[in-house]
Amino acid sequence: MDKGLIIETHPLTAFEQMAADEVLCDALLSTHTLRFYNWSGPGVTFGYSQRIASVRSGIGPEKAALPLVRRPTGGGIVFHESDLTFSFVFYQPGAYFEPAKTYDRLHRAITGAYAQAGVSFELLNEKTPDYRINNPVMACFAKPVNLDILYNGKKVLGGALRKFGDHMLYQASFQAPDARTNSGFHRNVIIKALGVEYGLSWRSGEFTGRETEKLKALAKTKYGAKEWNERI
Repeated sequence: MDKGLIIETHPLTAFEQMAADEVLCDALLSTHTLRFYNWSGPGVTFGYSQRIASVRSGIGPEKAALPLVRRPTGGGIVFHESDLTFSFVFYQPGAYFEPAKTYDRLHRAITGAYAQAGVSFELLNEKTPDYRINNPVMACFAKPVNLDILYNGKKVLGGALRKFGDHMLYQASFQAPDARTNSGFHRNVIIKALGVEYGLSWRSGEFTGRETEKLKALAKTKYGAKEWNERI
């Protein structure tokens, strides 16, 4: 059984959360690293290929003051106000990959673990279009796509992927009503799901001082910068 790493971080801004995941991808502290976000305040993230003008229009004036950051992964707009957010960096070698197969593996593992815990989720299993760059309807949880996780027909979990060399970054948002108020339960289910699926026993860790300094710098120079967030 391989060793997986669960990274704990202090409360971070939306910009710092994206920087933390990039640091994980660069440092490769383990072949499999799971991080649950600890938020210092609400924020909004949007997919790498989305157009900033469409994103701002999609967010609307009532959320316009929230910190807004472009993710390194794909997908649409995600509001991080009461969700359980997590990332998973895992070994997946080779230049080519099929996103649908990766989503299927991850989300089936998670729904299976919830089923064992007595919670019935389902995978959306229908051909739906991916988010287009200029799609005016981009709010991830208002528009489920194939292989999203649903509860009573409503999307509760979706994720986005980006490949970095031989490793994959998966960023996910879980938006059940009790995602944060019952976060201990949900964290344990997700930890179990990924541990069983990838044959992992888990150990806990944290960023070194050097890695923390790097994420703080990346948050300012990249993820908080106009050049990144308004690239298209």
